[in-house]
Amino acid sequence: MRRLPTRSTSPVRRRVVAAVAVSVLCAGGVVAAPASATASRPAPAESSPALDEGLALTPPMGFNNWNSTHCSADFDESMVKGIADLFVDKGLKDAGYQYVNLDDCWALSARDANGKLVPDPARFPNGIKAVADYVHSKGLKLGIYTSAGTKTCSNVGFPGALGHEYSDARQFADWGVDYLKYDNCNNQGVDAKQRYTTMRDALRATGRPIVYSICEWGENKPWEWAGDLGQLWRTTGDISDSWGSMLSLLKQNLPLAQYAGPGHWNDPDMLEVGNGGMTDTEYRTHFSMWSVMASPLLIGTDLRTASGTTYEILSNRDVIAVDQDPLGKQGTVVSSDGGRWVVSKEMEDGSRTVALFNETGSAQRVATTAEAVGLPSAPAYVARDLWQHKNASTAGTLAARVPAHGTVLLRVAADPKWASYPPAAELGLDEHVFVEPGASAKASGTFANLGRTPARDVAVSLSGPSGKGWKIEANGPTKAPVVPGGKSLRTRWTVSAPAGSATGSYDLTLRATYRSPQGAKVTSTVPVTAAVATAPPSGASALGDLPWLSTTNGYGPVERNTSNGESAAGDGNPLTVGGVVYAKGLGVHAASSVDFYADRSCEHVTAQVGVDDEKGTKGTVTFEVWADDRKAASTGMLTNSDAPQALSADVAGAQVVRLVVTDGGDGIDSDHGDWGDAQLTC
Repeated sequence: MRRLPTRSTSPVRRRVVAAVAVSVLCAGGVVAAPASATASRPAPAESSPALDEGLALTPPMGFNNWNSTHCSADFDESMVKGIADLFVDKGLKDAGYQYVNLDDCWALSARDANGKLVPDPARFPNGIKAVADYVHSKGLKLGIYTSAGTKTCSNVGFPGALGHEYSDARQFADWGVDYLKYDNCNNQGVDAKQRYTTMRDALRATGRPIVYSICEWGENKPWEWAGDLGQLWRTTGDISDSWGSMLSLLKQNLPLAQYAGPGHWNDPDMLEVGNGGMTDTEYRTHFSMWSVMASPLLIGTDLRTASGTTYEILSNRDVIAVDQDPLGKQGTVVSSDGGRWVVSKEMEDGSRTVALFNETGSAQRVATTAEAVGLPSAPAYVARDLWQHKNASTAGTLAARVPAHGTVLLRVAADPKWASYPPAAELGLDEHVFVEPGASAKASGTFANLGRTPARDVAVSLSGPSGKGWKIEANGPTKAPVVPGGKSLRTRWTVSAPAGSATGSYDLTLRATYRSPQGAKVTSTVPVTAAVATAPPSGASALGDLPWLSTTNGYGPVERNTSNGESAAGDGNPLTVGGVVYAKGLGVHAASSVDFYADRSCEHVTAQVGVDDEKGTKGTVTFEVWADDRKAASTGMLTNSDAPQALSADVAGAQVVRLVVTDGGDGIDSDHGDWGDAQLTC
């Protein structure tokens, strides 16, 4: 469920964000139309192909301030000009970014005596036109924001455009605005299509080409009707800077591929890359999957303080080229078994961009074939890794050991010159490594030649964390003079953790070097992890008291023996479902995953589960228990009106037990799930 504008957990306001200078349709809360909404306005303009032609033929790329500043004092003329300067100085303009978009809070809270919008003189002392002129002088475009209601989404309540569409659109055009993000708050119950159609007509009446971004939150399925109104439409609620939020929006947007194309794009909301709530691996997945979905790429971090890694992710031209491909196809799901996703995007030149995406909390082998992703039969193919910027040949298998929450992005083509490239190699450990403090564990790895030509002088190494007392020894051959196409080199290792190691994941490095038939040296490096964990005690243990291997949570941290609460750690309440209070358990927020080490010695998980009472009538969730890659139990969708449900799962033989809470399939809003009295019996 979408996070409503009134939700108390938003930093300043609750709303769905859409792009500004391009026309975006956003629908929000339902409200009744003021009398002026349909009175005293010009007749609707005829559709003008001359105005529509050329708008957003590829997904809009640019910047929007909301995710990084909200309504804070940092959002002002100086910031906007600074972002425009950085677009030029840091090469973002040359990479394809062009819109610098203002979000909410740019205006005063009241119109002037003539009903006109007034820019806030403290934030924009020279007005919006002066800012637009500056942005235009850099060869860029300016976007702006308002709502299809009586007020915008900010708690302050800035003027919305409902009933003022033609006047506001005229002001935007006179200021030189190029993109409008049109939100959905305070809409007085007026039909969404009617509200967004009126603004479309108002924008056209100005005679200025303005990209129209419809920020309707997906409530009224705008993908079915907004293609005749704007150039992009929100398909989801607001994104937040967390893995769970990003993943939920990704899953909502993926099924809508048929509705996307040049001039009409599905918009799963802005980018969070660089804002600090996710890892760099997760941000690369975020950027990769938004590009595969042909989504608008609107930077949501303050570029004035962005790290070099953030610029590296946002400036990856190989990945940007996927998003901006002129064919305009959104990627479609080929497979998604066990959280191992394959998504394929058809490209204008006949190639396919293939995302091998690992949703799970541990490294996984993700694999497909050239045939499965839609490529024609060929003797071999060339696959370019778009993050490593390397080309290799493959006989048809597309596979990688993908780290937790990671994505390997390949652009694959049937290329007659395939033999001039080194053979592709798949490198990884065959199983997850679990080791107790001061003890040793066995590990095995595989170097697989996926090409048709041989890999020569193959050498594989495994190393542990530098200077931390880890010891890794090979238990067999780690080199081979040649590994023919389609064959593998197996390696075996003993991994020893130092005594006193804390429970958690530790980074190891698996590396292979080899030579192509032409003699070119190839180095492949795969980050892998070893988990230091202690076997759970015999008998029944409260999961709220056991150490976990890893967690992800849709909002705030997973809480032990209290509810999720809000965003801060330790702010939960007693676990309460349907008035029943539980002293022990876990409080989470969808989308959530909590992994526990079971050492293949446990038998059952039991719990009383449901939506916590702290969110009133809100919240829809599904509880799942996984035993390694096997779903051992599931509740189906539960709402706040459901009584606690007993859940029992057979987890015999599992190395890892995973407790999962999803959003019930309707988006994330107040999805607070409780694992009451959760126990693991070993």
